[in-house]
Amino acid sequence: MNRDYDLSDLTAIATKIIATVPKKTLLFYGEMGVGKTTLIKEICLQLGVVDNISSPTFSLVNEYQTTNNERVYHFDFYRIIDETEALDIGIDDYFYNNDWCLIEWPQNIKNLLPLNAVEIQLSMAANGKRNILIK
Repeated sequence: MNRDYDLSDLTAIATKIIATVPKKTLLFYGEMGVGKTTLIKEICLQLGVVDNISSPTFSLVNEYQTTNNERVYHFDFYRIIDETEALDIGIDDYFYNNDWCLIEWPQNIKNLLPLNAVEIQLSMAANGKRNILIK
């Protein structure tokens, strides 16, 4: 999927991502302020997360519970300096347990990422909307 969208399209975009991605590990790429956290929040809402959804910038990971008793993990590796920091929180256990893993700034732990993760690239479009590319 490759298209431009704005906030009014967010629910439809999140619903389509959930319905079409083959794996539950999603890697969100894009510059600061492009909407990674906003899209992740909407995906969490569509998954039925009942918790307060916020960016785990300082804690590296937030765990959320859904109405179906599923777990969703939201990672933010913006501030990570060394991949061993991710290893110290047991990143492998998160990635390989079949729960949703939504990862901001995955390029900062590129050597630890599952090979079958879905890449979601966000960028600003010339018309002021956001562009989303899923691969």
